[in-house]
Amino acid sequence: MHDLVIRDGLIVDGTGGSRFAGDVAIESGRIAQVGGKAGAGRREIRADGQLVTPGVVAAHTHYDGQVTWDPTLYPSSAHGVTTAVMGNCGVGFAPARTSESEREFMIRMMEGVEEIPGSALVEGMRWEWETFPEYLDLLDRIPHAVNVVTQVPHAAVRAYVMGEERAHDQDCNADELQQMVDITREALRAGALGFTTSREVLIHRSTQALGESASGFAARGPQIPGSFVPVDELFALTQTLGDVGHGVFEIITSEVGYGEDFDWMTRIARNTRRPVAFIFAQLAGQPEEYKAVLQKLSDLRAEGLDMRGLISAHPTGVNLGLQSSINPFSLCPSFQDMHSLPLADKVARMRDPDLRARLLAEGPTVEAPPDIAKMTQHWRRHFVLGDPPNYEPTREQSIAARAAAAGVDPKELAYDTLLEREGQQLIYVPIANYADYDLEATREMLEHPQCVISLSDGGAHVKTICDACQPTFLLTHWVRDRTRGPRLSLEHAVQLQTRDTAELYGLHDRGVLEVGKRADVNVIDFDALELHAPRLFADLPNGGERLIQTAKGYTATLVAGEAIVEHDKPTGACPGSLVRGPQPA
Repeated sequence: MHDLVIRDGLIVDGTGGSRFAGDVAIESGRIAQVGGKAGAGRREIRADGQLVTPGVVAAHTHYDGQVTWDPTLYPSSAHGVTTAVMGNCGVGFAPARTSESEREFMIRMMEGVEEIPGSALVEGMRWEWETFPEYLDLLDRIPHAVNVVTQVPHAAVRAYVMGEERAHDQDCNADELQQMVDITREALRAGALGFTTSREVLIHRSTQALGESASGFAARGPQIPGSFVPVDELFALTQTLGDVGHGVFEIITSEVGYGEDFDWMTRIARNTRRPVAFIFAQLAGQPEEYKAVLQKLSDLRAEGLDMRGLISAHPTGVNLGLQSSINPFSLCPSFQDMHSLPLADKVARMRDPDLRARLLAEGPTVEAPPDIAKMTQHWRRHFVLGDPPNYEPTREQSIAARAAAAGVDPKELAYDTLLEREGQQLIYVPIANYADYDLEATREMLEHPQCVISLSDGGAHVKTICDACQPTFLLTHWVRDRTRGPRLSLEHAVQLQTRDTAELYGLHDRGVLEVGKRADVNVIDFDALELHAPRLFADLPNGGERLIQTAKGYTATLVAGEAIVEHDKPTGACPGSLVRGPQPA
């Protein structure tokens, strides 16, 4: 008798092959049968034509702190994720010195770069490690609903070796570089599956003090350690990937895949023979350049190099609103004493005619990076998100176009929009992948074999970005609902976030429904699948708030054959585990 049988499902196995009807049987946490009629199970799930797919492998989540207090890794687990990759963008919490000041420095980096409240990290994190192997040992001990994968963050390694005072220096000495190389190699041999860094120079900054940021959005401290180091340091550190024979080099740069960074990243791919994955998008100022990068990726693949563009399934953008860290008026002087008010109090005050007149007369003059200030009132790029959310609006649906058609100032329309739904309405601002006011550039990336779905940021940017919804968005928008261009096949959409993401990290035991593979499985009511608008939840430690996007339609999400979600609700089960890379003999 099987432990579990999923009956009469529409199986999309993650390989890209055609869907087929049948049963899936599970024994001892592994797939025992795919297709046909399975024998009896101790437990059975009636799929009755619903989708049966592999669990989602989310390649970019930033749960490095949350994983120590939240076994569910919510909200990713609400969108079918069964394996989450952490340690992205060069930031994380291991290795870490044991002094309070050094730990605060690490938290300020994560708070500034990834907009995770420092107070939540201080309250919630379990600091029971110093070295990276000790961090992995902790993750081995504590319960998980979702499987977790770690990477070695450059900024943390630099801070550990050089200390807070010198970690930001451009150069290190030979002894310090050797220490960093040794630490990175040790972490990879202990089970880390990648090394990551950041050369993003606009918003990847630490906060100067816990809780301090520019209106809760853009930190004003220094760039994080590693941002300006000579590429020779990166050559030395990434060579450890080649030495141990596993792992990915992941990087975010301000060039988003263009310019001279691409050249030395290619050198790293040649030197290490390991995958090099970089954050990749279409930029409004260079709307056609992404095509040249796609061609380069194809050429390099033909040469035998594994260069990957890490992409988002919808525009890379932010949510502006009274629930968010930032809104069109949050950098105006008259808004400054309102940031910490409860939502209802903000709504009441903004309905005051005198305050309305002052805010409409002011500009975004509070200190913030110029691009951030411009973004808050870039009306041609502002769209009402709505509920259900619309991530592919037309040019005519922008705040600017709607205001012009109504004969009003776009500021007034934006102001009134913020007060809709009792202050819960959001204005969506697509920053990348929306130069042409559609998702055709994104479609080209999604269809390119060297691009990988990433950037869910499930544990980060908690009051501006809600991209943990991407697994649900891929199925609802790209497969079922899109009207402004070609859709993706169901089979391809599933493969993008299961087999493809698993294979990038060498996780060959999951990502497809095949006999002997891990029984990480989703059962999805595709016809009823819905993505909801983000709402504010105060579910972080110390009462920390975040925007969360929920979904409807996940009949079951299984990890190692055990349900962690049933009918869109977490079950409390914790069958997940730390995933380690190959161990040395």
